[in-house]
Amino acid sequence: MEGEGLTQDMKKEEIQITDWQRILLGQAPVEFLLEVVVRTLIIYLVLVLAMRVLGKRMNAQLSVAELSVMIMLGGIVSVPMQVPNRGLLHGILVLSCMVGMYRGINWLAYRFRRVEQLTQGNLHIVVTDGVLDLEAMTRVRLSRQQLFANLRAAEMQQLGQVKRVYMEANGKFSIYPQEPPRPGLSLLPEKDPAIRQAEPEDSAVKVCLQCGHPEPADHKPWQCPHCGHQHWTYGVHTL
Repeated sequence: MEGEGLTQDMKKEEIQITDWQRILLGQAPVEFLLEVVVRTLIIYLVLVLAMRVLGKRMNAQLSVAELSVMIMLGGIVSVPMQVPNRGLLHGILVLSCMVGMYRGINWLAYRFRRVEQLTQGNLHIVVTDGVLDLEAMTRVRLSRQQLFANLRAAEMQQLGQVKRVYMEANGKFSIYPQEPPRPGLSLLPEKDPAIRQAEPEDSAVKVCLQCGHPEPADHKPWQCPHCGHQHWTYGVHTL
């Protein structure tokens, strides 16, 4: 059975590293290269039509269900384009079934909220009034550093500037500012001590280092009532 796993059509001794015709063309004749071009053009046109049917959501950031469809589409179209003993109609039929299934799931999601949640995901509130919702972040597997990076990208410097952060079903963040901003936990990276030290501290407010919950500086006990953490720092104002 030696060499059986290499290919189904070739024996082990037939495989030579210098056999450039086999490496470049495989076992198909040279004429099949022109057929590949024709097959690719046909499949491309069918795929463009399928994408039009799937809708504009495919041009935006994808949900889990939509990403699954895209991955399957890649597997479906590759074989009819490249394999000489496979006809195009098989691939077009599978592609049509995939489009029909996707449209059917969308219809069910429109009619039934539970189906929508299972296939499209759900919204999660990860920041409320400048305080991190650590349980929600755990559910969506969102780290503090990932969240802080997105907040910094939105030109937020500390959590007191943030009223709400929604993690949408498609993974994007919707950020709503707090007006007026209040002192909060710094979002600036610890690897940049120069700018961290330049932040104006508010000695009247302390914030939990874990979740950003604010308390008066003279408040006791020192355990955070929101997350149970016991380490605090002074709140900072926006630069």
